[in-house]
Amino acid sequence: MQIDIKGRNVPVTDELREHAIRRLDKVAKQVSEFARVEIEFFEERNPRVPDCHVAEATLYLKGTTLRARDSSHEMRHSLNLIVDELARQVKRHREKRTHRREARANAANRRAAAMEAAAEMGLPAT
Repeated sequence: MQIDIKGRNVPVTDELREHAIRRLDKVAKQVSEFARVEIEFFEERNPRVPDCHVAEATLYLKGTTLRARDSSHEMRHSLNLIVDELARQVKRHREKRTHRREARANAANRRAAAMEAAAEMGLPAT
């Protein structure tokens, strides 16, 4: 999985970069090696916003784009929150694909069984 880490008016330290890569291993195990994730860190400049450290992630899969955005009092915590959210979204996406694939296979099997039953009864195939 290709990982792009950016900071918008915020320096991205090597420690934060390594932490992001280490945390994204959980997601990388569930997606293909052709997937690409972009992480962007920035700070809200509004003094009234207590959770000013924001992290956004966009995961590009084949035919699907998953996004997560979270803010907290510290960058590492925001990163942990978006990685957990991406992991949930990837798991849900994989389960949905598996369920649809199984449903299509079951429908094809029922159709074939119905055609065989109709042929045995001497009815024309529809």
